[in-house]
Amino acid sequence: MKSAAAPAGLAAPSGRAAGGRAARQSLLRGLPLLPSLALLAVFLAGPIVYCVYDAFTDAQLTGAAETHFVGLDNFSRAFDDPEFINSLWLTLVFVIGSAVIGQNTLGLSLAVLSEKATRPMRSLTNGVVIAAWVLPEVVAGYLMYAFFYQQGSLNNVLDLLGLPGQNWLYTMPILAVCLANVWRGTAFSMMVYSAALNEVPRELVEAAEMDGAGVWHRLWHVTLPVIRRTVMTNLMLITLQTLSVFGLIYAMTRGGPGNKSQTLPVFMYQQAFQNSAIGYGTAIALVLLVVGALFSVVYLKLLKVEED
Repeated sequence: MKSAAAPAGLAAPSGRAAGGRAARQSLLRGLPLLPSLALLAVFLAGPIVYCVYDAFTDAQLTGAAETHFVGLDNFSRAFDDPEFINSLWLTLVFVIGSAVIGQNTLGLSLAVLSEKATRPMRSLTNGVVIAAWVLPEVVAGYLMYAFFYQQGSLNNVLDLLGLPGQNWLYTMPILAVCLANVWRGTAFSMMVYSAALNEVPRELVEAAEMDGAGVWHRLWHVTLPVIRRTVMTNLMLITLQTLSVFGLIYAMTRGGPGNKSQTLPVFMYQQAFQNSAIGYGTAIALVLLVVGALFSVVYLKLLKVEED
């Protein structure tokens, strides 16, 4: 049976004409987005490009009448500066101690324990932990300053127990700010893991329990393999959050005493706004951005390995 021929004068549209019509339709659909794209370009992309340019200049906040392009001088100055190397090292200690080990481990532990707790106890624990998380960073910093100060709450408790106290913010400032960041940020990890644990098939856990597996064995060999993607995602998010922590540390120690708790955000602020070296401070900000990108690449690679 022959197919009917197309009527005369009604030839099928060519591929080029159809493609042009689709392009015009896509353009028309995208027109309402133009105002938002323009705002993003002005208030997001514009400042980012300007900051990148500033990192390669000798821009000063005050005093200098002209700005000159200096190439990689700011970066060379940074890696020759012992204070910068110290800040970079303390930043890694702060991130690994308070995020990778502290918040991640404590958040997972609280999520696991909450599953076994009674409803009132679970509600009380969640309320206390989340209350610390919703506090503004500077407020949390002042509360932790009052806790670790020489005449603060911690030393008063130790005195009641007959234990010696000390000036924690002077003798161990980086430990104090790490513990403060763990206290403030654990709620995020706890909520992420609580949601992930609800997705673990109960039959797997029950089968391991019937086989005689203990609590830690079930956690290590059953639960963690199931939620491994959540673990990596949580690690990446809290690492990036912790890299940018400024207000908490500045409120507690201002990077001191000396430079014993001077992480890169604090060092960047001091160089850019206290020493008026905007160009140098912006270069340090770019280094911090690269550090965050490296952490992200590592976590994404680990996620890919887990998928394979």
